[in-house]
Amino acid sequence: MGSVCGNVGSRGAMTWDPKEVLADFATVARLAGVTLVAGDIRVEELPAPHTPPTRLPAGQMAVYVFSLGGDVLKVGKVGPKSQARYTSQHYNPGSAQSTLAASMIGDAERLGLGDAERAEIGNWIRTNVDRVNILIPVDHGVPVLTLLESFLQCRLRPRYEGVQSQRG
Repeated sequence: MGSVCGNVGSRGAMTWDPKEVLADFATVARLAGVTLVAGDIRVEELPAPHTPPTRLPAGQMAVYVFSLGGDVLKVGKVGPKSQARYTSQHYNPGSAQSTLAASMIGDAERLGLGDAERAEIGNWIRTNVDRVNILIPVDHGVPVLTLLESFLQCRLRPRYEGVQSQRG
């Protein structure tokens, strides 16, 4: 599977290193006047097959990254009141606007997904897609969360970003 994004790799091997990327983000945050101390940002790597988180930890916000081999699929963010977005919406194509599941169904031919995989896309995502959650304390504020999401979107160039009409 190839990608115009430059994140090409074989299925089953994540090609970006969260620790390296977050070290670079620390520089960006510092340039933006944000002080991050050790332990402010926690990384949860959920390789496929994975179990989605059951809740966003209290006092935390998150940026999440879904990838399939070397292809980064989606980068998104959630504030402290976005439990459903964090735990379940990306696994259900009809649950919200711009979900990973809906994007993958719309791209089923390129992905090689048959009718069975499309019908059970949530299970297919849990079985085949890696997820990384990057947790940051709420007291850093939404602008820092947005900066992290934007940095990751620029760095990782996810295939499915935003609503279809906004994609380039």
